[in-house]
Amino acid sequence: MRCCPGRLGVVVAAWVLACGVASHVHAQSAVQQAPATVDDVVVEGVRLRERAETFVDRAAAPARGRGLGRWQGRVCAAVVNLRAEIARPIVERVSDMAAGLGLRIGGDGCDANVVIVFAADATAMVGTLAEERRRAFRPGTSGLERGERAFQAFLNGDRPVRWWHLSMPVDAETGARATRLPGDIRSGGAPSAPYVSTIASRLNTQVRDDIFKALIFVDIDQLHDVTAAQLADYLALVALAQIDPEAELVGYDSILNLFVERSGAPDGLTDWDRSFLEALYTTLDEPQGPQNAAAQADAVAGALARRREADRTTSTPD
Repeated sequence: MRCCPGRLGVVVAAWVLACGVASHVHAQSAVQQAPATVDDVVVEGVRLRERAETFVDRAAAPARGRGLGRWQGRVCAAVVNLRAEIARPIVERVSDMAAGLGLRIGGDGCDANVVIVFAADATAMVGTLAEERRRAFRPGTSGLERGERAFQAFLNGDRPVRWWHLSMPVDAETGARATRLPGDIRSGGAPSAPYVSTIASRLNTQVRDDIFKALIFVDIDQLHDVTAAQLADYLALVALAQIDPEAELVGYDSILNLFVERSGAPDGLTDWDRSFLEALYTTLDEPQGPQNAAAQADAVAGALARRREADRTTSTPD
């Protein structure tokens, strides 16, 4: 892990320059009346599944035309423009959450791929970087990011926290790139496209989407009464999952509501947040996961609902 105080423009510009695209009912023993018990379980189960589907549908924001991305390689977090003693707990929180999901963590001096920038004017900073290094944000190949409309919202929005992910379609078996990038050519000079060994199925694919960069900007002047613990959990969640900045999750107990419901915001990650991350990083582990974003979202929602139901059952007293 690495904390990076100092000259903000120099540090971030250096990272952007280096950002290339080559580099996851309670069962009771007592006999009860069957109709009432079955009806209650079915109704509650359906409702929980519907709420889980809505949560995933609103929260998840994969690259345009691609499935849900996850980190697969090493996660190395860095915080820019904060004193080391303030930045370190944020880096540690991101790292701890990543490790809890089974990800590898970069050590001291690792090349940061999760960069969290604190700025007094985040909009100006983002605009300058995007103008100077646009290809670092939009590499010019479809399927790596969310597209122009989302990029304009990232550039021009006025949210306290904004973020931008880059993900890469890769061969799930070999880890090799599964998409052609600008400049890819064969030895004879013709355009080249990576070869992926596919499995003949309408339901599964050999290609997965790996997140490889996350750039997060925090507008210091808009934090107000947000606590350090709340902010660290919020930043960790949006770093480790492709979250829609415009997600409307009012009615769900989620840290993603931190800047929507200030007075009633949770102290940190909630059961919904943890269940979502755990479902995301376990449901798609098979080499051939669901093929399209809708199928993947449905699978994650199903896993999220099962985890929520298991948690509810475990907490129900005998």
